[in-house]
Amino acid sequence: MNPSTLIGIVASVLLLGAVLAFSAEDASTFVDMPSLGIVVIGTLAATFISYPLREVLRVFRLIGTVLRNERLHTEQDIDDLISISRLWMNDDIRKVESALENVSNPFLKTGVQLVIDNAPEQDIVDLMQWRVSRLRARERAEAQLFRTMAGFAPAFGMLGTLVGLVNLLFLLGDGDMAAIGQQMALALMTTFYGILFANLLLKPVAVKLERRTEQRVIVMSMIMQGISMMCKKRSPSLMRATLNSFMEEHEDDINDHQGRRAKEQQTQPAKTARAGLRSKPKAKSQTRQA
Repeated sequence: MNPSTLIGIVASVLLLGAVLAFSAEDASTFVDMPSLGIVVIGTLAATFISYPLREVLRVFRLIGTVLRNERLHTEQDIDDLISISRLWMNDDIRKVESALENVSNPFLKTGVQLVIDNAPEQDIVDLMQWRVSRLRARERAEAQLFRTMAGFAPAFGMLGTLVGLVNLLFLLGDGDMAAIGQQMALALMTTFYGILFANLLLKPVAVKLERRTEQRVIVMSMIMQGISMMCKKRSPSLMRATLNSFMEEHEDDINDHQGRRAKEQQTQPAKTARAGLRSKPKAKSQTRQA
């Protein structure tokens, strides 16, 4: 399982457990099946109305993707590109084709195959950019599906609240406190479930999918740059340095820049003081000449 997802699930369970343990006399009062049914079934019904069936059925697979610890084999892709590029510079097409059979990344394999077929570089880049755009659009639509569900869940929570309040108003004249309390629970628990599902399940899944798309697009852009350099028969060492630059984290550069600025601010008063000391002898000499 993805470590961050596991940490989030454990933290949310502990938070809810602590809230129920310390704020409620009976934790079972927060379990209300009619309220849960209104939120869950209403959200699913609105989603089925809004999206085609094949897209809605992908919801369970996408949740499995978020839970799974999916790794991007970036180093392996770079090594494959470098090794194939060396063979390509030596014009050993047979070894290039045999090495291509061991490549597991289909995007990388397609680009190298087009280079072997002597396709124009611009055509290769255009095709690969189209595939990147297609992947980005498809996966953004998948993340948008969860964001749409996150908007439906609180709305159906409010719907359940209105149902409970309407029933409550009809029961106020009878004075049946048990029935009044049941309808109040229905009115409040649906809102609770709607907010809980939206902010603790659906929106985090959407953010996780969007972040996954960004990482995959970076890797595909790195491969596309490597294929372009392979077409030009660039040096393998230059190719490795260029491809590694795609995957570098820029936080250290930002921190170094901030640290450099802080040092400059700290040393600025000292520089000003030294400049003032240097200017004093000049002032004395000027008064002597006067």
